[in-house]
Amino acid sequence: MSISATRPKVQIPVLSAIARDVARDVNVIFYLLVIALTLLVLAVKTWGLVVLTMVALCMVPMMFALFIWISWP
Repeated sequence: MSISATRPKVQIPVLSAIARDVARDVNVIFYLLVIALTLLVLAVKTWGLVVLTMVALCMVPMMFALFIWISWP
């Protein structure tokens, strides 16, 4: 018996709802960016530069993947 057969499928309702909204209206992406930026500003006001360090640390794999994607032949 394989491992995938024993585990139930887990679906995250938040991500599927966002995907449905983006499929209906592309402008939802801009609303989500404003919300994320607001949360970042509030976090910096609360915890300071530590938050910016954590955000930069999380962005490293994403930027690495982006650079590979744009340079792929």
